[in-house]
Amino acid sequence: MDWKQAWSTTTGTTNTALDALAPVCAPFAAWWDREAERRVQLRTPEHLKALMAAQREHNSARSTAAMARNQRSAARKASNNPLSATRRAARTADKAARQHRSQAQSVLKAARKNYPATLTARAVHAHATHAVPGGFATWLLSEAAGSLTLWPASVSAGLIGLNAASLWLGRRQPSVRLDDGMTAEERRLASRLDPSFWVQNADARGLSGTVPTPAKLTPAGLISHVRLDGRWTPKTFRAKADEIRALLGARTDLRMEITSGSHGDRATITLRTRSAADGIDLSGWEPGAPWGIDTVTGEQVFVPLGRRMLIAGTSGSGKSWSTRALLAEASETADHRLIVIDPKRVEALNWEHRARTAVRRDDVLDVTDELVEEMHERLEEIPRGSDVIAISTDRPRITVFVDEGAEVISMARFKAPRTEDGPGTDYARIMDNLRTIARMARAAEIILIWATQKPTMDGKSPGLDPQISAQITYRASLALSTSSESRVVFGEDATEDGWHAHKLPMPGVAMLRSGPKVKPHPVKTRAFSPADVIALPERPVWHRAASRPTGGTLRLVKEPVTPAEGTASASATNRDRVLQAVHEGARTLRDITDRTGINKGTVSRELKALTATGALRKTDDGMLHAGRDAA
Repeated sequence: MDWKQAWSTTTGTTNTALDALAPVCAPFAAWWDREAERRVQLRTPEHLKALMAAQREHNSARSTAAMARNQRSAARKASNNPLSATRRAARTADKAARQHRSQAQSVLKAARKNYPATLTARAVHAHATHAVPGGFATWLLSEAAGSLTLWPASVSAGLIGLNAASLWLGRRQPSVRLDDGMTAEERRLASRLDPSFWVQNADARGLSGTVPTPAKLTPAGLISHVRLDGRWTPKTFRAKADEIRALLGARTDLRMEITSGSHGDRATITLRTRSAADGIDLSGWEPGAPWGIDTVTGEQVFVPLGRRMLIAGTSGSGKSWSTRALLAEASETADHRLIVIDPKRVEALNWEHRARTAVRRDDVLDVTDELVEEMHERLEEIPRGSDVIAISTDRPRITVFVDEGAEVISMARFKAPRTEDGPGTDYARIMDNLRTIARMARAAEIILIWATQKPTMDGKSPGLDPQISAQITYRASLALSTSSESRVVFGEDATEDGWHAHKLPMPGVAMLRSGPKVKPHPVKTRAFSPADVIALPERPVWHRAASRPTGGTLRLVKEPVTPAEGTASASATNRDRVLQAVHEGARTLRDITDRTGINKGTVSRELKALTATGALRKTDDGMLHAGRDAA
């Protein structure tokens, strides 16, 4: 290494060290310059005239007060009587003179404040108070010791040098190196996060006492760490978000995050000017593909199957598009089945070829009844020492997707009218079944995914049931309307910990909280269109009523069942199976329930419909017969 390279290295190291010290001294230099400017602006000719007049008046008042004091002393000597006219007059004059002197002194003090000395002059006076005694002490100690003693003078000189160095460093412009890859907007924001610009303009925005570090460009945007003085905490600094945005001149739609820093007196400003997911294709789906990409770290985000999950997102946030990849994964393999409960019908139509769908109120009640029965049967099969049942083609994992939650809750509140056979169908059992599934069915590998546009748990139209919410471990949310909705999804600590789903852009950006240590990073989710879903290959559809015939072997709706097996076709509806049971000899509701495995409420409903159409008739003794046999 030649001397030029050595010099360049030394210069670079020195500049780096000076750049690091500059933000520390910047507040002092900024205060010095503001104070100096204030004093200069006050030193006007008018204020100077007022000061000179006040000085003259004060000198005159002092002279008058001294004369009155001497006259009072003379009056005391001339007479021993304190009530004499001379002494009383002298006392009154002395009192008036002292009051006048006090008033003149107050006026002089105000005039001096209005016409202050320059800050340089005050600094010279302040340093002189220790420099002169320090020099004199050096001379005395040197004479006494017989040798030169420099420490008093050197301490004084060090104080003067520290003052000058602090001003020079505080006014120094750090050599901030901006990445060539920055956009014009990022360069402008980075220049305003420069400590020198910030300190000079922070006071006007009520941010004095805060000093940022030069901005650093990351794959997720610009990051700056802010040092806070004793007046600030990260929480109070976060409350000044509007003032900070104004100081930076940032766009109103630019996402800005203000979080706690590495220490109690530090905060971090993050400006999401870019995303680590930019340029990554997240359209379509294939087995094993990630659910999304972390926009901060660029890491792939996976949602494992078998997790009870809440998915929230306001209308237009991309909730349906973001959820379909999870449903495709949950219905892909031979040991997985999917059930879609969708009162709005739109999403259910897309999945009819590879999932069991329930749209009508009666269908939802049927499928939830069957799921509860399946759950209890599976729980009895879990061997000792195991927490969950082993999934297989005979006992597949069943993912139950509820979309939209608010409509299902409203559906369960419907009061069916009373019939001639007794009370109407108890639809409240829908929510009872779903709560049971949420609480108990994980061990049976029946997994609930609850989706809603309005994640509230109170009011006339709640989108989430409290008992179900308490059992959910994975919580995802796209853009929401309010901070209160964010707290319902992510917990009461959501706002404090940065889970601000109500500030997410739309569509297709979510947050996923799967544990206490997960950071609130936005995730760009995979986009999966209805056409992509329809193009997926067909898969077997689960149906408990046809899943376990007498032989005990699992069958699926898509598989044909021969007549020799003595059961209705696997593709037959509940009404067909009820009618078939009557043709085969069932005469009472109990007989039909035992033969078909359909719950009592559904059988009663189908019997009423078949009787109304004439397909079945009830004799006087209450027995059921086919229409042609009743006579």
